[in-house]
Amino acid sequence: MKRVAIVGCGGSGKSYVARELGRRLDAPVTHLDAVYYDDEWNQLPKEKFAELQRELVAVPSWVIDGNYNSTLQIRLEACDTVVFMDMPTLSCLWGVLSRQLRHGHGQNKGNGIYNRIHMGVIRYVLSYRRKMRPRVLKKIDEHARDHAQVVILTSRRHTRRWLRETAAT
Repeated sequence: MKRVAIVGCGGSGKSYVARELGRRLDAPVTHLDAVYYDDEWNQLPKEKFAELQRELVAVPSWVIDGNYNSTLQIRLEACDTVVFMDMPTLSCLWGVLSRQLRHGHGQNKGNGIYNRIHMGVIRYVLSYRRKMRPRVLKKIDEHARDHAQVVILTSRRHTRRWLRETAAT
């Protein structure tokens, strides 16, 4: 495990898993929110965002967290491991809301915590399993299944256990 793409719904724990894996694998961690948004929450142009991801995946070792379905193929084709955070909707909502309570609104903490909660984020989380999850699973199947290990984590307990087991190997 040297090149890890972490995907899943907002609030699922992607950034936490990325930080933990980066530490355990001694690999650089990139939170795509930090690449896509500046300090004023302005979005990077899509082609520039894709170009930066191509540069990120060109190095021998990395952990990258974030969905960004429009550029997911770049990460999936380059990774050796995909971690799909397949958490229940209520768990993701709790993740988003508890992060809000812990870190405040609109904060960029530099550790993968990008708190910008608005109704669009809540609607995204509520519709993720129905709308986005099938698209992400299809892309994983098309662009990573034949060359990468695919890990699907379905609960916070499952995630902690997997991280413990990963550290032991």
